[in-house]
Amino acid sequence: MTRNYRSNLTPGTALWAGRRAHWRALGLTDEDMAKPKIAIINSSSELAICFSHLDGVAAEIKKAVRAAGGVPFEVRTTAPSDFMTSAGRGGAYILPSRDLIAHDIEAQVDGALLDGMICLASCDKTMPGQLMAACRMNIPTIVAICGYQASGEWRGEHVDIEEVFLKSSFVQAGRITVDELGEMADNSIRSPGVCAGMGTANSMHVVCEALGMCLPGSAPVRADSERMLDNARAAGARLVEMVEADLKPRDIITPEAIRNAVRMVLAVSGSINTVKHLQGIAVEAGLNVDVIGMFHDLAHDIPLLTDVRPSGPTLTEEFEAAGGALGVLKRMESKIDPSPLTVTGRTMGDEIANAPEPKGEVIRTLDAPLSRRPTINMVRGTLLPGGGIVRLGGRGERKMKHTGPAHIYHSRDEALAGIKAGEVKAGEVLVLRGLGVRGGPGMAMTSAVVFALDGANLIEDVAVITEGQISGLVNTGLVVGEASPEAAAGGPMAALMDGDEITIDVEAGRVDLNVPEEELAKRDSSAGRFGVDIPGGLLDVYRRTVEPVHQGAVMTRPNEK
Repeated sequence: MTRNYRSNLTPGTALWAGRRAHWRALGLTDEDMAKPKIAIINSSSELAICFSHLDGVAAEIKKAVRAAGGVPFEVRTTAPSDFMTSAGRGGAYILPSRDLIAHDIEAQVDGALLDGMICLASCDKTMPGQLMAACRMNIPTIVAICGYQASGEWRGEHVDIEEVFLKSSFVQAGRITVDELGEMADNSIRSPGVCAGMGTANSMHVVCEALGMCLPGSAPVRADSERMLDNARAAGARLVEMVEADLKPRDIITPEAIRNAVRMVLAVSGSINTVKHLQGIAVEAGLNVDVIGMFHDLAHDIPLLTDVRPSGPTLTEEFEAAGGALGVLKRMESKIDPSPLTVTGRTMGDEIANAPEPKGEVIRTLDAPLSRRPTINMVRGTLLPGGGIVRLGGRGERKMKHTGPAHIYHSRDEALAGIKAGEVKAGEVLVLRGLGVRGGPGMAMTSAVVFALDGANLIEDVAVITEGQISGLVNTGLVVGEASPEAAAGGPMAALMDGDEITIDVEAGRVDLNVPEEELAKRDSSAGRFGVDIPGGLLDVYRRTVEPVHQGAVMTRPNEK
C-alpha cells in the first residue's frame, strides 16, 4: 500500500492536475509520482570557491536518493560568502543572507509540499540558514557536509585564506607589499570548499554533528574527497529512510542537543558566530532556551581539546585525520548528554559509544587538555547589559583586562582610515558603533579593523568593542564582539562619548562604562540615532523585523513550545 506522503495531492484537483502535467513533462512516471519527493538544497554559485563543487555533490546525492526509492528535486538558494558578498554595503548583506536562505527554502520546499530535504552545507551562513528552515518546517532533514578547501604554499611555507586575510592589513603599515599579498592570495586556495581552519564554516560543520543533524563522522572533511562524496551518498540514502520513519528535526534538536553543541564549540574554540546561529536555530525549533546562558554556564566545565587555526598551529587536515568532531565527542563522552536522537535514529550516546578513539595527541583528553581557560567568554555590564562575546582560544597568554578611553568610529572604513592616520593610540578602547543588526543593518563586517590594529602593532595595546560581525578567523587581541544592546536600539552604547572610560574584565565577565549615572542621565541614549541610511530592499526589511543579536538575530520569532 502506497504511503500517503504530503507531496501526493488529491487526484482530480486542479493542484494535482497541474503538478502532474509539470512532472510528467520533466520525465516522471506514475511510479515516481507515488514516491517520497526529496529536495536537494544546493547553494551552488560561481561567485566563490566555497560553492563551486556543489553541483557535482548534488548529482551524486540525487543518484543515491533514486536508488533508495525517492525522487530528488534540486532546489537552489542564495549563496553568500564573506569574501564576496561583504563588499557591498559594508558587509551588511552577510548576516541577513542567513535568514534569506531559510525563507528561500521555506518558500520552495513547503510551498511544493515536498517530503524531506538534504542540505548541502558549505560557507558560513548556509548551515544555520538550512537548519533554521528545517526546524521551522519540521520535515525530515539531513545535512551533507561539503567540506573545506585545500590550502597552499608560498615561499616554502603553508598559506591559507586566514593568512591572506590577516596580512591584508599589513600593507598600509608597510610590513608587506601589494605584490607579496597578491602572491599569497594566488597560492592560498587549491581546491573547492570553505575556509581552512576553525572559522565559522567549519565551526558550524562540527556543531551540526554535535546537534545530531548529519551522519556521525561527517565533519570536518576535505571538499571533493572520496570520503566527502561517500558521506553525501550515505546521507541521500538515509534521508529516504528518515521520511519513511517520520524522523523530524524537532525530534533531534532539543535543549539537550543545543547544550551538546555548545560543549563542542568550547572544546574546539569555535567561532563566536556560532552563538547567535545556535540561538537562531533554537528559536526556529520553538525552544525556550538561552544559548548565551549555556555558554556562560559551561565555559569553565569544557576545556580546549584541540587548537585548530586560528587558535593554534593545528591544520584542519590534521584535525580530520585525528577523528574530527566525532573524536571530540568521544573525548567528551562523560560530559555529553547521551539522550538526544541523531539522524541515524540512534541516540548521541549510542553513536559516541560506538565511535573509535581519536588518533594521536591532536585531540586531547579532558584530563590533559591544551588549556582550561574558557575559549568563548560572555561579558555583561553597565555598557553592555545584553552582553558581548570574547574569544580566547589557544594555549598562549592572552590579555584578560583593559581599562581605557573610548575612541568611537561609525563605520569599518572610518576606523581603518583612523588607524592608518595614527588617530588610534595605545591604551584606548576602539568602539565600532551603529553597526549592529539594526544599525548596520545586519551586523556590518568589522574583522578588517582588528587585523588593521595587528598590522599597526596595536593589537595588544588597544581593546575593541564592536556591534558588527567578526569573522570566525579572528582570534587575536582583546575583542568584544556582538555588543548588545546596540546603539540603534538605545541604551548605554547610544550614550557613550569619546573619552569615556571603559573597563573590560574577561575573568569577571564584565564590560563597564565608568561614567557616573547622573552624567549618563543628561545624555541622549534614545534609539534610532545610529546606523546607515538604507533606501529599501532586503536590508530595510531586515532592519524593521530583526530581533536583537543576543536573541538570535532572527527575522521571525515563532511561538515557543
